[in-house]
Amino acid sequence: MVTTEHPTIESADVMMNHPKIRMLVATGGPGVVKAVLSSGKKAIGAGAGNPPALVDETADVEKAAKDIIDGCTFDNNLPCTAEKEVVVVDQVADYLIFNMKKYGAYEIKDRKVADALADMVAPEGRVSRDFVGKSAKYIAAAAGIDVPDDTRVLITEAPKEHPLVQTELMMPILGIVRVDNVDEGIDVACELEHGNRHTATMHSKNVDKLTRMSKKIQTTIFVKNGPSYAGLGVGGEGYPTFTIAGPTGKA
Repeated sequence: MVTTEHPTIESADVMMNHPKIRMLVATGGPGVVKAVLSSGKKAIGAGAGNPPALVDETADVEKAAKDIIDGCTFDNNLPCTAEKEVVVVDQVADYLIFNMKKYGAYEIKDRKVADALADMVAPEGRVSRDFVGKSAKYIAAAAGIDVPDDTRVLITEAPKEHPLVQTELMMPILGIVRVDNVDEGIDVACELEHGNRHTATMHSKNVDKLTRMSKKIQTTIFVKNGPSYAGLGVGGEGYPTFTIAGPTGKA
């Protein structure tokens, strides 16, 4: 593996246009993906995503909690495939949160604190690079929140319009949205995915609802009853990879 010590737009441009480089792979943001796909060379581009995790009342809630925590904290949530927000049917929401806390989640219950956190990590809806890929403990300390040393992710209940739900943060923070039933949950999850068709997960034993969700959301990766990284081949089918190609051109 070879890498540049000080990567810049200029150095990337040199590599993309070098005559001996025949294929390009890019991820990390709409700008670079658009440049690669417009290069005239063979290219794989992974665009934006905001993967929802949906949990309905038929799910194995304890397993769902562990899977979500494991998936969203993998590499501090840097993979675009990682769970970025949770949608849960109200009937099992409290139990899901209880179990998420057993596996290392710290719940922020004060809405003012959650709002201040959002202002810090995503001012005006734009993700702060200062916190991308940082640990939950690091982010909490910067926000003045005292959390246990073993905290893996910060969670908070919020309306679906909240920045911690709407924004692809790429850091271990999860907004949790309650819904009345699974059909509403599917609709909300699709809305929060923003049509990127990137990745989604669903925890349910209802095959009909799993099918409805997968057909409606139409993501490149759709994981049923597992952590998001199962869709990358880690504990799931296929060979492990951290680069996927999205089908939409949203990049």
